[in-house]
Amino acid sequence: FDTTLNYGTMENFNDDYYPDYDEASNNSMCDFEEWGPSYSLIPVLYMLIFILGLSGNGIVIFTVWKAQGKRRAADVYIGNLALADLTFVVTLPLWAVYTALEYHWPFGAALCRISSYIVLLNMYASVFCLTCLSLDRYLAIVHSLTSTQLRTQGHMRASLAAIWIISGALASPTLLFRNTLYDKETNRTSCAMDFSTVITKPGQENYWIAGLSISSTALGFVIPLLAMMVCYGFIGSTVTRHFNSLRKEDQRKRRLLKIITTLVVVFAACWMPFHVVKSMDALSYLGLAPDSCTLLSFLLLAHPYATCLAYVNSCLNPFLYAFFDLRFRSQCLCLLNLKKALHTSPPSSLSSQKTEAQSLATKV
Repeated sequence: FDTTLNYGTMENFNDDYYPDYDEASNNSMCDFEEWGPSYSLIPVLYMLIFILGLSGNGIVIFTVWKAQGKRRAADVYIGNLALADLTFVVTLPLWAVYTALEYHWPFGAALCRISSYIVLLNMYASVFCLTCLSLDRYLAIVHSLTSTQLRTQGHMRASLAAIWIISGALASPTLLFRNTLYDKETNRTSCAMDFSTVITKPGQENYWIAGLSISSTALGFVIPLLAMMVCYGFIGSTVTRHFNSLRKEDQRKRRLLKIITTLVVVFAACWMPFHVVKSMDALSYLGLAPDSCTLLSFLLLAHPYATCLAYVNSCLNPFLYAFFDLRFRSQCLCLLNLKKALHTSPPSSLSSQKTEAQSLATKV
């Protein structure tokens, strides 16, 4: 039995930076074994995320695209968030097959690089879109009288271009270092990070692994999350002071704020376990965290499920829009030719729904 902790198998799931882990480099000899049911359970979860994410995010993109002339700035960012999620979930069948084959990659080096790149691109683009959503709400609510010149269509397009360019640049290491690696002992080909082209001295690989892992967590999770928390701290203070009258304008801002806050909270809850597991492993490479067999075995077993939880975020967002945003629900029903469903409601209820939908359509 191979006594190495095969972090190549953990790489399979995601945008991580783990090549096959050499036990000798951490001065421990441990036997690691994947939990058998994971080979069946993880592919099923991936395909469920694929089906829900493909349909849900497709509807969001179609709704935002069709709602010309009625788009809020938030709608455009939400549309780009859905685009990132949709692009990502398309790759999940590949990872489902990879896991079902016990981490054998039959799709070639090109798809290994591209699909891995898309996963990491989605993570960055999603968190940056949410950060821009939070900043837009901060400007609209805290600086509503002076922020008009900052919240123009031109600035919004520039911010979207920056989101995708920066996300693409930060995800680029996967295009450079991802490769298919053949293992003669197991007769399997893995899709993992390969640093052989840049390593000149023994031990350098550990620094590449830890450096890329920690930087992706810092830039793709910690720093944006802190920025969002600061924005919502100021927003909460302003809402408490000035929105007690519950005027219609204030109600619209509160309602939209609730939607975006929920998106941020759910994103943090879904991605935090993944980043904690990844960071603990990265610190063990640097000798800053225990490298005991028990801890490393736990990280190996927890990683695929923490990754699944992170990926669930890509299919949850459309359901959050539909649950919290009446305006979005109304647009979906109209655009999908389901107007008859509205006529089944009592006249008074229908009237109130129309009134609220119209008020929500006003830009803030």
